Amino acid sequence: MAVFLTKDSKVLVQGMTGAEGTRHTARMLAAGTEIVAGVTPGKGGRAVDFGDRRIPVFGGVAEAVAATGADVSVVFVPPRFTLGAVREAIDAAVELCVVITEGVPVHDTIRFVARAEATTTRIVGPNCPGLISPGQSSAGIIPADITAAGPIGLVSKSGTLTYQLMYELRDVGFSTAVGIGGDPVVGTTHIDALAAFEEDPETEAIVLIGEIGGDAEERAAAYIAEHVTKPVVAYVAGFTAPEGRTMGHAGAIVSGSAGTAQAKKEALESVGVRVGKTPSETARLMRDVLAARGGSAS
Repeated sequence: MAVFLTKDSKVLVQGMTGAEGTRHTARMLAAGTEIVAGVTPGKGGRAVDFGDRRIPVFGGVAEAVAATGADVSVVFVPPRFTLGAVREAIDAAVELCVVITEGVPVHDTIRFVARAEATTTRIVGPNCPGLISPGQSSAGIIPADITAAGPIGLVSKSGTLTYQLMYELRDVGFSTAVGIGGDPVVGTTHIDALAAFEEDPETEAIVLIGEIGGDAEERAAAYIAEHVTKPVVAYVAGFTAPEGRTMGHAGAIVSGSAGTAQAKKEALESVGVRVGKTPSETARLMRDVLAARGGSAS
């Protein structure tokens, strides 16, 4: 099984006719994603060929949803157009809207996340790699050829570390990997993904990847203590970050002990989460966890 995204998901790509949209649409198709439409204002009625697939382009999301039954949108539009694009997806009752765009103004993100919370639309992102259920579907930019289907669920702030952990554990495999993005405000959180993986009968264990800045990992630790029965291993990036300087993703700034990698590590370990010092050690910890449960950890 998988969470949020399955083989039955029907995906439309907002900004499909742009350079990034076209390139990643081809990659998503190669991963098995059922892409049913592209959306570019002013280009409705056209179509784009991807090998033996001809994908129709619509001028608006509502029109695309009505014509194709799309229930997932992947957003590849410039930052200044992202608010309008996501609003369109929400208003069209798309179930999942994956916002890849980097550099979206925080006040715009706040507006569309608040709008989505009043509806049934789930936002993933912005500034994220998206999500993938290996062997089923990919919505975003996560490479599909670095891993396989398996029993691990992954939720991560970092795109690069998502790829590394998926590759390190490629012989074990993943139910779904969710890159939530590292901006100060995001739609889907660590906690949302933890809850979904806890409910998924095919997910046996969970990898959580965090970063310095904010308190998302501390809140995730508190949630794990109360609600998660499956084993969780974690990695927190940023142990060498200097105090008071913004590092990496927007909002990744620490002051004193607040938001530090050490503080996050201690919060997670206090609730029984095993935290690796490096991505490779984190992968080894996951193998140990699965071996102890009698799972695939070769």
